[in-house]
Amino acid sequence: MNFALILLILLLVSGAIWGVDAFVLRKRRAPGAKDPWWVEYGASFFPVILVVFLLRSFLVEPFKIPSGSMIPTLEVGDFILVNKYTYGIRLPVINRKIIAMNNPQRGDVMVFRYPEDPSLDYIKRVVGLPGDTVAYQNKKLTINGQPVPTAKVDDYLHSERLYYSRQFTEKLGETEHRLLNDEDAPAFVPGPAQFPNRQNCSYNAAGVICTVPPGEYFVMGDNRDNSRDSRFWGFVPDANIVGKAFFIWLNFSDLKRIGSFR
Repeated sequence: MNFALILLILLLVSGAIWGVDAFVLRKRRAPGAKDPWWVEYGASFFPVILVVFLLRSFLVEPFKIPSGSMIPTLEVGDFILVNKYTYGIRLPVINRKIIAMNNPQRGDVMVFRYPEDPSLDYIKRVVGLPGDTVAYQNKKLTINGQPVPTAKVDDYLHSERLYYSRQFTEKLGETEHRLLNDEDAPAFVPGPAQFPNRQNCSYNAAGVICTVPPGEYFVMGDNRDNSRDSRFWGFVPDANIVGKAFFIWLNFSDLKRIGSFR
């Protein structure tokens, strides 16, 4: 379901009703006459829909995390807010950038339209910028030949399935975050797709090495062995970017999770 398109249609319909009422029907209506129900509801909803449309299209948009690919940073059931303008102002529905601003940085948690199916929104962490050579070999990440700093911390307990994953802190650019690795999961990437610019990637038994094309990004989930990301389906074009995730505003299962994250 394209909620942005539905919201736009509601805005246009209610706006048309409001305009017809304000500039045509109101002048013809007898003093004290009651508005038709369709005019009353349509005109009254228009300002509310307009405010929601502008906020959601150009400032912040809410999302719900549906999977565990970003554990431990984001958990299933987290409701998050996404900054829609930090990477540039884009037209709603078609998502075309009209005002360029900042570019994604390593370590950002980014929402984007899934390259294999743009009707779906995905969320991952930005690992590689345009021109970077990203290597994920034997579960060790290097960028342009430099190992990304990591440190082992206490194992992470998956409470819903009662098993532990190895947990590390990792510093990407200026952002330090936590990630998970499963000791018994293989290092190689099973069944990568035939994605655009796949010739920029080489696969081996230890993992994958990719050079990021201009205007595109390499992204990964923090739950490294349970994330289908750029290792499998390729790069995220700038045209697919939706915004930068920055705040958990609700989680019905754990209210303590409310707040900002990195």
